Amino acid sequence: MHATRFLMGMPVTVDVPQGSDEVIEAAFARFAEIEARFSTFRPESEVVRFNELRLYQGEPSPELREVLALAERTRRETDGYFDIARPDGFLDPTGIVKGWAIRDVARLIEAWPGEGGGFADYLVDAGGDIQCRGNAPDGEPWRIGIRNPFNAMEIVKIVAPRDRGIATSGTSARGQHIYDPHAPGRKISDVLSITVIGPDVLEADRFATAAFAMGEDGIRFIEAQPGLEGYVIGADRVAIQTTGFREFVIS
Repeated sequence: MHATRFLMGMPVTVDVPQGSDEVIEAAFARFAEIEARFSTFRPESEVVRFNELRLYQGEPSPELREVLALAERTRRETDGYFDIARPDGFLDPTGIVKGWAIRDVARLIEAWPGEGGGFADYLVDAGGDIQCRGNAPDGEPWRIGIRNPFNAMEIVKIVAPRDRGIATSGTSARGQHIYDPHAPGRKISDVLSITVIGPDVLEADRFATAAFAMGEDGIRFIEAQPGLEGYVIGADRVAIQTTGFREFVIS
């Protein structure tokens, strides 16, 4: 079963080769639920109400507390290069919610009730950030293409994450939407994209965002993190990869 819908402001694909309509619908329903809670555009979302200090009963939900704790942990682990506090003071957890949501839906698929338990083969893709497990419908490991930020029609690398998560941060698709919290007015122009493979998509996503904010130092930061591998494409059209990234490259 394979379906793509537009949620959370991006195309979302759920592919469960041995799945059913029920698990696909449950996956998209979970994405919709997360969008309703964490949207920064819906006036009645919990994130907006939290920022405006008008939460019902004055207490954030367990999910919002979890995401805020993850954001603070990431801020500390990245020396402040990941920070959900915008210059206007609004707390915007968008940079961590996507990976968190994908991981949550992946767990739903893995734990789906039924004969034999959950599904061992699946791919969940939200805006190019992906969690996959097992094999694709052709029986081969899932293969993910890394796009050329200078030409969206060209794939520069094909990788097989092998039950891991993969996330890409960059400016080619959405422009300058990532900023350096240490210098909010500085345009990040020395790198165009950085792709990170991690133990799951949440780890890949949160560190990819921070690494991109670091500019050309980001790939060295990824190299130093246990369990993470990365591939960066600079504005000079030169690509650099971490020492272990080649283990995932197919072509």
